Amino acid sequence: MTLFEMKKAIEDGAWNEQFVYLYGKGNEAAAAQRYLAAIDDFYAFFGYSEGDFFAFSAPGRTELCGNHTDHNYGKVLAGAVDIDVIGIVCKNDSGKIRVKSKGHAINEIETSALEIQEDEKGHSTAILRGVAAGIKKFGYAIGSFDAYTVSNVPAGSGLSSSAAYECLLGCIISELYNGGAVNNVELAKISQFAENVYFDKPCGLMDQLTIATGSAVKFDFKDIENPSIEKLDFDFQSTGYALCITNTGGSHADLTDDYAAVRGEMEGVAAFFGKKVLREVEKEDVVKNIAKIRAKLGDRAVLRAMHFYGENEKVEAAAAALKAGDFEGFLEQISASGRSSYMYNQNVYSAKAPAQQGISLGINIAERVLGKRGAFRVHGGGFAGTTQAFVPNELVAEYKEAVEAVFGEGSCSVLSIRPCGPIKVI
Repeated sequence: MTLFEMKKAIEDGAWNEQFVYLYGKGNEAAAAQRYLAAIDDFYAFFGYSEGDFFAFSAPGRTELCGNHTDHNYGKVLAGAVDIDVIGIVCKNDSGKIRVKSKGHAINEIETSALEIQEDEKGHSTAILRGVAAGIKKFGYAIGSFDAYTVSNVPAGSGLSSSAAYECLLGCIISELYNGGAVNNVELAKISQFAENVYFDKPCGLMDQLTIATGSAVKFDFKDIENPSIEKLDFDFQSTGYALCITNTGGSHADLTDDYAAVRGEMEGVAAFFGKKVLREVEKEDVVKNIAKIRAKLGDRAVLRAMHFYGENEKVEAAAAALKAGDFEGFLEQISASGRSSYMYNQNVYSAKAPAQQGISLGINIAERVLGKRGAFRVHGGGFAGTTQAFVPNELVAEYKEAVEAVFGEGSCSVLSIRPCGPIKVI
């Protein structure tokens, strides 16, 4: 369809069913306005409306359970969320891929020039080139197109805005030039390849795999090159709970050594037994040798190791609860995960800056407002940044008001688990 035919279809409500699927009932009008604005922006920037136009969407993601386990080949429960990067797209015959993201300069590459450009590293053009190169590396076709993208996945929120962008680009090329043949694991690995090799940022596979798969997903990273992936089809929108992610502020700039210490201490315990990661060591062997381990590595290393094993157990229990339709049982595991991160993994604030405890304060607010209802925990890497809470719908307004009174207007994002990964919206 042409750009204006797409616009008319949305205005006439023809896409409302798809919008309900992606964003939940009652959000159709807001979704329509967002897509219509993106269509207008495409036309204003690229200056044409004839051609075969498509819309695409790729979600952000949240970690649900399994905090700081993937780097030691553990288990993680994660989920795609209903905020996303959308793209209005049309093929072109220029031999160039041109992507304009709202609020940013255009990224442009030649489809015949996919070699790494050293001066692009750290810039979004490198991601675009890397995704195209990754698609080709995996044996698929590439081609040229124009895209205008709009994202409401906040950067630096722990919701993986960069991985959403990577997966969106991969989905576009898969659909336009490969009939949608790139599967979710390939899409995730292509996105990781772009970020690791072209953008020059080390990252694991969890963010991209969660986004590419959609819904709630249980990962087992025992085989780090080929992790086990189990999609859990659970209707979160029917539970009567909202997922609230609160940005408590604080900079991650000086926290590199804090993050490194979590992984390093877990791997230190593994090394005590002559192994690389904790997944290669039995929990019982650690328990039997606590006195020797603490004498050599200190108490925190022991506690972080016990957190690792406990989180793996909680991931299994939380996944089992979802499969059984036991949402209250799921919430119990999420809260237990939060307590373990606070007490044992100790990644809610940095010991270097004890006066700055935004995450701890956010957890305190959640406990005060929710009491024994719902669940709350640190979200992601921790030390500074975000909290996660499952909040009963009738308490969302009160919860949002309480946290935003402390952390500022707009600091609380009210989300839901999205049932799918990147798609062509029709």
